[in-house]
Amino acid sequence: MDRSNQTSPLVGFVLQGLSAHPRLEKTFFVLILSMYLVTLLGNGVLILVTTLDSRLHKPMYFFLRNLSFLDICYTASSVPLILDSFLTPRKTVSYSACFGQMFLSFAMGATECVLLGMMAFDRHVAICNPLRYPMVMSKAAYVPMAAGSWAAGITNSVVQTSQAVRLPFCGDNVINHFTCEILAILKLTCADISINIISMVVANVIFLGIPVLFIFFSYVFIIATILRIPSAEGRKKAFSTCSAHLTVVLFSYGTILFMYGKPKSKDSLGADKQDLADKLTSLFYGVVTPMLNRIIYSLRNKDVKAAVRDLLHEKHLTE
Repeated sequence: MDRSNQTSPLVGFVLQGLSAHPRLEKTFFVLILSMYLVTLLGNGVLILVTTLDSRLHKPMYFFLRNLSFLDICYTASSVPLILDSFLTPRKTVSYSACFGQMFLSFAMGATECVLLGMMAFDRHVAICNPLRYPMVMSKAAYVPMAAGSWAAGITNSVVQTSQAVRLPFCGDNVINHFTCEILAILKLTCADISINIISMVVANVIFLGIPVLFIFFSYVFIIATILRIPSAEGRKKAFSTCSAHLTVVLFSYGTILFMYGKPKSKDSLGADKQDLADKLTSLFYGVVTPMLNRIIYSLRNKDVKAAVRDLLHEKHLTE
């Protein structure tokens, strides 16, 4: 391989973003900035109320607090880069910054998948074994569960990013994406990426496949238990305790499966449309989903709504 054709790490990469669709850039800038601010506000409020309100010092809200912090980290690692790409045509990002953003995206994405599985287990115990819930989901259990989720996500990110950073890049250094997305970067390398692909497949099985199966079977038992409750009011109350989590799971995993599971187009016109669809789907997962997650939990959870009202009322009285 001629080293003169390789991209120097000091040069970095160019993010193409929506430069091929300039009329969309201003519209998307306003939309994404608005959603980003809502995401920061919503997650910040949830972290605040679940920390200050003693009624929310429960395993489910502990996991929710972790998810909120995770969403803040995830969006903060990518959204400013996306917004900057709308303002700066062919935005250049340094080699280290690009792989730093990739590391955070991998870590937050994998951690979220594991955390959602842990939350499914929490709901399973709460509904199927309510008498044993305080013992099974004690602080000595749910804190290590959350810590293990973070450790697993970071470990996966170290593996994936360290493999990608060693690859040589040749010729074109334009990433056809808003961010340093792994599949877009792998298209630029001039080396064999079979190890990277195998590693990502294994990671997908561990961090996507296993949690999905775990969540699926948890909800099979949950639904079976709910259906055995004699009163309609009891069934409604039981289902309401897990409906928010189930909705978030469907949003998160549904978007991921759509991004990476849909068939690829072979003709050039279809490929261009598909590239745009891939970018917009990535935006939905990276910006819209974190915003919707917190709105769902806030609107569908009476304890959270009550805690927010109390916090606002207390602030009003102190003024």
